[in-house]
Amino acid sequence: MGGALPVSLEDIRAAAHRIADRIAETPMVPSASLGEIAGVPVWLKLEHHQTTGSFKLRGATNAVVSLSPAERARGVVAASTGNHGRALAYAAKAQGMVATICMSRLVPENKVLEIRRLGADVRIVGRSQDEAQGEVDRLVREEGLVMVPPFDHPAVVAGQGTLGLEIVNALPETATVLVPLSGGGLAAGVAAAIKGVNPKTKVIGLTMERGAAMKASLDAGRPVQVEEVSSLADSLGGGIGPDNQVTFAMCRALLDDVLLLTEAEIAAGMRHAYAREDEIVEGAGAVGIAALLAGKIRSASPVVAILSGRNVDMEQHRRVINGEGAAFAEDSP
Repeated sequence: MGGALPVSLEDIRAAAHRIADRIAETPMVPSASLGEIAGVPVWLKLEHHQTTGSFKLRGATNAVVSLSPAERARGVVAASTGNHGRALAYAAKAQGMVATICMSRLVPENKVLEIRRLGADVRIVGRSQDEAQGEVDRLVREEGLVMVPPFDHPAVVAGQGTLGLEIVNALPETATVLVPLSGGGLAAGVAAAIKGVNPKTKVIGLTMERGAAMKASLDAGRPVQVEEVSSLADSLGGGIGPDNQVTFAMCRALLDDVLLLTEAEIAAGMRHAYAREDEIVEGAGAVGIAALLAGKIRSASPVVAILSGRNVDMEQHRRVINGEGAAFAEDSP
């Protein structure tokens, strides 16, 4: 790995110590059904059981508790597709602060309502993560708020990396880790943690075919913009930022592969999680299961799939379970 990457194993271990009493250490359980399908032992990291329903609380908490007293007094702001906003609102409230969360109109209403419930000041701006980010930039510039980005920030990445430490501590012989990939905060942090302990372990990023910004950027060799469209894996939407400082370089250096999944495959992953694993997960949280079901993973054993979030609109979940999920996504604007 060398010393050039923005977040080190030592940074992640420090974050784990800093946030240990503020987050849950989530369970890791074997999946007999997926093991039979994959032909190797498969474990599920149940991060959707995390407080606030997703891994995002790790990075948001590490970033907030790392702020100086003067920065805390100014307040925090972020753009979010939902889960980061919920996590930052929770982390800020725990420190006696109010978070401002900017979101596009594509964010599902259930996620918006939950963020408001946590006391955050919610701003709905535009139809893309980039447009929401424009409002964040204005608030930083004009009102002095402190930006806590959803992924491209060393403290956020280090916090997400604590999930990787839990995996290797629980199962040191892990051969492959399947991690949802959007802006790269989770993938970069998990890969830095896991490869920092065992460089031979493979880390594979998984994302949807529709609007996969990090995959397009890695293919181009630089951050590029893609059209943001509706997907069952809505939490994986949004760009990586044209001036990406942290996650692009880390994903390029540390990920062994990036695989794309169709809407039908993501829906199948959600259905399997519910019917065979007794777990309710959002589309982004089901991509590891989806990739295994689709036969896209070739690995020595064992494989660990991260179930990253549960914050799904329950009407959408019902439609997916009833076999309507792929049509829902493909017909959306």
